[in-house]
This record gives sequence, structure tokens and C-alpha cells, in this order.
Amino acid sequence: MSEPQTVPAPRRAVRAKVLPEHARAHNRALVLQALFHEGAMSRADLARATGLTRVTTSDLAGELIGEGVVVEQGMQTRTGPGKPATLVDIDREGLQIVAIDLSAADEYRGALLDLTGAVVARAAVPRPADGEADAARAAVLQLASAVAREASSRLLGVGVGAPGVITSDGVVLTAPNVGWAGMPLRALLAEELGIPVVVANDANAAALAEYTLGGASDDLMLVRIGRGVGSGLLVRGELTRGSRDAAGEIGHVTVGTDGGPRCACGRDGCLEAWLAVPALQARIAEGDRDSVLRDAGERLGIALAPVVGTLDIDDIVLSGPADLLDGPLRDAAVETLRARTLEPFTTHARVRLSAQGDDVVLRGAFAMVLDARLGIR
Repeated sequence: MSEPQTVPAPRRAVRAKVLPEHARAHNRALVLQALFHEGAMSRADLARATGLTRVTTSDLAGELIGEGVVVEQGMQTRTGPGKPATLVDIDREGLQIVAIDLSAADEYRGALLDLTGAVVARAAVPRPADGEADAARAAVLQLASAVAREASSRLLGVGVGAPGVITSDGVVLTAPNVGWAGMPLRALLAEELGIPVVVANDANAAALAEYTLGGASDDLMLVRIGRGVGSGLLVRGELTRGSRDAAGEIGHVTVGTDGGPRCACGRDGCLEAWLAVPALQARIAEGDRDSVLRDAGERLGIALAPVVGTLDIDDIVLSGPADLLDGPLRDAAVETLRARTLEPFTTHARVRLSAQGDDVVLRGAFAMVLDARLGIR
């Protein structure tokens, strides 16, 4: 009798020790986050807000001023004795970011934003037909270049929210509707524009927009509903990517055991076949609107329940057309979610619509650059 085969255990990554430069990068991010979210303040107030010493805060402020990221803004108004302190803030109008959204059905959208979050300029190009990979690549390069040329201040970077499974270094592993497989989108744009580029899945970008700019919870699931269905997950404020960069790909999870509409992937009953906007619109045209929306909401609740139950997520955000998502669909999703999870722990979970509007992916691309370049979340 042959000896049983033993399978070696996977090697666990060794945790690197914390180096001084890591601590300094962390402290820089604390300073920049405090300024971004709280506004201009004195160095003393900044030390109190971050918990850092005044010496460390003053040193970091000087370094950031030298880099042109932070500027002095005059004297603090005060009524008591003593010399008024000098205020510092992020150079909100002296730095700009290019944001690109490749998730819309009919066009690719771009915007130039300053660090107040205000849109300085917009541009768009028609979306090539499905599967035209080379045309899609050319359209993205054209759009990003056009938006970058509108810059009136120093560009901090380019953020791109795109459909598909995307690695941390900006390679689109697969985006079937676009026709991309192994597309090195970040590298192509960085070579074309000569500035730092960040690329992420559009649902992940939208989740970062809610977290950084919308005040969302540290534990967040954003479900992006458009031509397809995907989600972005943040756990304790960290974006969850998964072992193959595919965390949040819930669109092709089968919901229910009763079959269901045929999905583009070839299977029956995928969440995307129930919930994607074109599928909803087609079924509404043939039947009762409220019944169709409640049915789709129930399927969404079935998909959400194991995620909420496993990760104890308390903030679920729906991003997509409000006229379809609000009302019967959202109500049915909440009812189903609560019926399928342990009540004492999930009654606090809320399902709400995104407050970021149609620009949620653009704003997410903006937030991606803030995170990658300045450590701001």
C-alpha cells in the first residue's frame, strides 16, 4: 500500500518590522488627514488633533510646505494674550487630480478636480462597442490626456475607476465587456502622461468615495448597479481585495435555487441577471414595475445576507439609478436581509442610497489618488 501523500502547508508571509520611515509616513498621513478633513489650523492645534508632539508636527509641516503640499495661510484670529499662531492647510487650489470613470454605459467620463473636491473641468468620449479592446484603450488614453491638458496647477496624479478584476498594480486581469485581459492600464497611462496613476475597480472606487468624502462607516459594503453588478468592501477602513483581487465580485453569484433569467455569463439566476439596470428595465417593460423591483430586491438581500453575517457589516450603500433602487427594491432587500440573518446583530445594519450622485466613481478615483499619494482617507 502506498504511503499517503502529505500536502505542505502554504508558507505564511513574515511580517516586516516597523521601520522609522514607515512611522514617519504614518505620521505624515495623520497630519494630512487632519488638515483635509478639519481644515486650516495652527501647528499646536494640529499636534492636539493628531496626538503627535509639537516638535514632530512642526517638523512634518515644514517638510510638507517644502514639498508644496501644505501652505501657510496667515495668522490665527485670537482675542487672548500672546502672539497669534500661523495657520497651515493643504494647498487645496494649488494641487489638482485627474479622475476617470470607465463604468458608464455610453461614454467614458473624465474630470479635473482641485483638492477642495470641486470640479474644474470635464470631458467625455464615446464608449467603444463591447469587445473593441484596442479602441477602448485608445479612447481612455485620449480622454486622460485631454483632461490633463486642462490642468492649471500641479497634477498630483490620475485615478481611474474601471470595470473588471484589477490588480493592485493597475493591471486589468479581465473586463469582458471591454475586451481587456491582462491590460496594463496603469503602466500605459503613466507612460503617456508622465505622472503617477492609480487604477481600481469602479465599485472599489465608489466605496472609497463614500468612505473618504461621504463619512461612511469603517465597515462598508457598496453595491454598484449599472450595466453590471459589483461591490466594494471596506473592513475596519481598509479596502478588501481578496487573494485574487476579485473581492466584491458578487454579480455572478447565483441567488436562489429556482433558476432565473439567463445571465451573460451563460448561467441562470446570477444576481446581475436579476439586478443590472438593462435587465430591470427590460422586465419592467413587460410586467408590473413594483413586482419586478421587489423581486430584484429580494435577490439582492439573499446575496447580502452571508456577507453581512460573516463580516458584521453595518453600512450597505447602493449606487445606481435612484428611481430604480429606492422604494420597493431597497425595502425588499432590507426585509430579506433581516429575515436571513441573526436579528440581534443585524438590525443595526442599514441599506441606503449613495449620496455621491452620478459622480461617485469620479469622486472615488479622486479619493484613490488622495490615498495613494498623500495617505488621506
